[in-house]
Order: sequence, then structure tokens, then C-alpha cells
Amino acid sequence: MSILIIFNNKNPEPWAKKLKQEMPNTTIETYPNVKAPANVEFIICWKPEKNILKKFPNVKVIQSVGASIDHIVSSQDINNNIILSRIVDSKLSNDMWEYLISTVLNQIKNLDTYLENKNNKKWEQHNYQTINDTVITILGLGKIGKTVASNFSKIGFKVKGWSTSKKEITNVECFYGKQYLDVLLKNTSFLINILPLTIETENILNKNLFEKLPKDAIIINVGRGEHLVENDLISFLDSNQLQGAYLDVFREEPLPLNHPFWNHSKIKITPHIASLTDIKTASNQVIQNYKNFLNNRELLNIVSINKGY
Repeated sequence: MSILIIFNNKNPEPWAKKLKQEMPNTTIETYPNVKAPANVEFIICWKPEKNILKKFPNVKVIQSVGASIDHIVSSQDINNNIILSRIVDSKLSNDMWEYLISTVLNQIKNLDTYLENKNNKKWEQHNYQTINDTVITILGLGKIGKTVASNFSKIGFKVKGWSTSKKEITNVECFYGKQYLDVLLKNTSFLINILPLTIETENILNKNLFEKLPKDAIIINVGRGEHLVENDLISFLDSNQLQGAYLDVFREEPLPLNHPFWNHSKIKITPHIASLTDIKTASNQVIQNYKNFLNNRELLNIVSINKGY
């Protein structure tokens, strides 16, 4: 029996080193250096190449090293006998919150404008928003979304949230079901997407949704690139039907050099860094899951393949 690490666009060596330190008697390999594919029963994944798991006929557990599993289920045929697990880490939630509060405050206080003015030696004052008159609308109220919504509310923002099932969060106006999107999006200053990627949520950030937003609304996408219909966003920004967008996730990563987002004046880009998996904390969950697997105990943070979360 062995553990196999399959990473795409992520260096596997720090993970391999950490796991070998903690489990010196366990065989830990990194793809493509696999001595006996039939012995692999526990795979640790990040954005695996399409159908690569078919090479390992006896795999029993697939462990995502992130909070999502869409990068696995979208590229692999996984039967119902395989256990799929993800990382749930309070640090991921807090890191996401810090990214989002930084982004929102940067926008409402015009800091990018003043940076540009400084470079042009331009002295110009602008009106600004305050926390109390800013409405934050969050799509996705899972573990991370709930933390983000609650934290925004605690410091004085007006917060609304939407999810596929009913949720209750103190001082957050919660909605669920697509029939409530019109009410949800009204008066929104910032629309933040933290939804998991599923068949139902793919392309949810589209022209039909954008039409329901005020013209001064800002889009922030920290969910998945597949949530956003890119041409719809560009069209609404170009026609001044939206004020701007902050994007941290993309359909193709790294973002191609010829992509129109790079040169669009109303789009801010970060390279998928809103919340990064911490090896120290995440590896503890992976190790515990491997031990649970060996001892026939239930694994932590199992995900429904059908639901996608």
C-alpha cells in the first residue's frame, strides 16, 4: 500500500517531505514516479490531468489538498466506491476574509485611484463610501462564506447572503433558492462569489444576474473561474452597467498572456492567492485521514460526489 501525490501547477516536494517526516514507514510517491500503480490506494490531488486516476485501479481514497473538489470531479471518472475528501481549515476561512476586506476597503477608499494619481503627480480628492453605507452580498454560505459574511457584519457592513439551502447567520440577511435572486441583488455594492462549482452554479455570474445589480456594483470572484461568463462581464463593464471587478480565479490558470482581462482598466487581477492551503495545518488532516483509512474509521471532511460539496 502507498500514498501517491498527483499535483498539477503545484510543487509536490514540500508535501512529500512533510508526509515522509510524519510517516517515515509509509511509502510516499510523487507522480509520475510510481513503482507499482496497483499498490496505490490513497491519492492526494490538486488539479490532476484528465482521467489520470484510471492508471491506479485499486485507489480507495482521493484527498483534495484544497477546500474544493471540482478540480477532481471535473477531470476524472470516479465511481461511488471511492471516498473523496477535502481540506477544511479555519486558516483558509480567515485568509479569505483578510483578502476580501482588503479588496473592499481598497475600493471604497479609492486607493488605486490615488496610486495612479501619485504616479502622474496629480492632486485630486474624491468622495468615498463608508462601511455603514456599503452593502455586501455573498453567494455561497458554506464554512468559508459563513465566516466571511459574519466578519463583514461584525464591523458594520450591511450583509446579505445566498446559498442553495437555508442558512441562518447572526445579522446577515440570508436567502436561498433562485427565486430570491432579484431581492438579494438589489442595492448591492459588492457581489462576492464563494460558491462551490457544481452543475447548478457553473456560469452563474452571467448577464441575467448582472442585469439585476446596480450600475455601481463591483464583482469579486474568489470561487472558481467557471462561475463567470467572461464575455458577459466584459460587455457589462464596457457599457458601464457595472463599475468594476476583482478576479482571483480563472477558467485557465495561469491566465494566458493574450487574455483580454490583462488590459481591461476596470478589472483587477490576483493569481489565485485569496486563500492558500497551509501545508502545516492541511497535512495534519491528510495524515489523520490516512490513519483513519488504515483503521477503517470514517474520514474527515468527506464530500458528496453527486452534490460536489
